[in-house]
Amino acid sequence: MTTTAPTGVSSATQDLLATVNGTGTAKATSTTTDAQNRFLKLLTTQLKNQDPLNPMDNAQMTSQLAQISTVDGIERLNATLQKLVSNSVDAEATQAAGLVGHQVMVAGSALQLGASGALGGVDLTAAADQVVVTVKDVNGLVMRTLNLGSLDVGAHNFTWDGKTDAGAAAINGAYSISVAAKRGTETVPAAALELASVVSINRSSQGVTLDLGQLGQAKMTDVKQIF
Repeated sequence: MTTTAPTGVSSATQDLLATVNGTGTAKATSTTTDAQNRFLKLLTTQLKNQDPLNPMDNAQMTSQLAQISTVDGIERLNATLQKLVSNSVDAEATQAAGLVGHQVMVAGSALQLGASGALGGVDLTAAADQVVVTVKDVNGLVMRTLNLGSLDVGAHNFTWDGKTDAGAAAINGAYSISVAAKRGTETVPAAALELASVVSINRSSQGVTLDLGQLGQAKMTDVKQIF
């Protein structure tokens, strides 16, 4: 925030105000406290040496003091906001650390079939009357069509027993899924979710991210479900 010295203020006072505003030629290392002390000394000197026949206008003096207080208040506010941001990041890091070793659902179309089946998910932006998940192999061939019925808005998970539409057992390994959702005749936007393990967390100036191994980095807001 830039303040402007009132008309009639001495050039020395204007230079000092420019220092507080960060627009003067003084060294950048001067702090607001130093500027305040220098300002008060200058103001005291002006009061002692003012012309008795033309004293300083009370309004001018009050305006200058108000400007100094405003700059000091802004600096204190910025310091408080920085502390709040730092505390928020610390809290997020603590929460993220609790996810290490857990599995989470994030946006993705991969589905891993094991001996006990496969777990996947869908994320709906609105309630749907019919949600259908299509499972395909690495060649794009449809292996299974799962009708999840009606679902509310939000994230939901489903299981695949590894059986194909023909009733045969599919080979364990990597598959992909796609989601189609409708409400009446209208299409409901839906996204596929995949299961990932949280390996570790990373904290940087950009915030806290989760290391999901081969899936890369994910934000806490990317997590739809936790297992």
